[in-house]
Amino acid sequence: QVQLVESGGGLVQPGESLRLSCAFSGRIFTLFTRYTMGWHRQAPGKQRELVAGITSGGSTNYADSVKGRFTISRDNAKNTVTLQMNSLKPEDTAVYYCNAKGTTAWDRNDYWGQGTQVTVSS
Repeated sequence: QVQLVESGGGLVQPGESLRLSCAFSGRIFTLFTRYTMGWHRQAPGKQRELVAGITSGGSTNYADSVKGRFTISRDNAKNTVTLQMNSLKPEDTAVYYCNAKGTTAWDRNDYWGQGTQVTVSS
């Protein structure tokens, strides 16, 4: 089984920055490099949406609303993925979830962390 643990959420003012981290762990032969990683967020009353994704090779994808402000990265040696969030806006307020998606025939499941709250308010 894959386990994901997020950290780094909190309360910040508009224009400030925040860095979210996600630690990936699994069974002995569960390889982090076999998973596409991503960050999703969900605000009250809204559907969960993809914020940013990254493949094991470093290809990235961002929601239009965060392009130029957020940066996703991964460290395949440490089994971690991060989301650097700059120039935060009130509309970024949401619970942010780390996601891992298997890319092999043996595991194509989606795994989710518990989520971490990000609140942007003055």
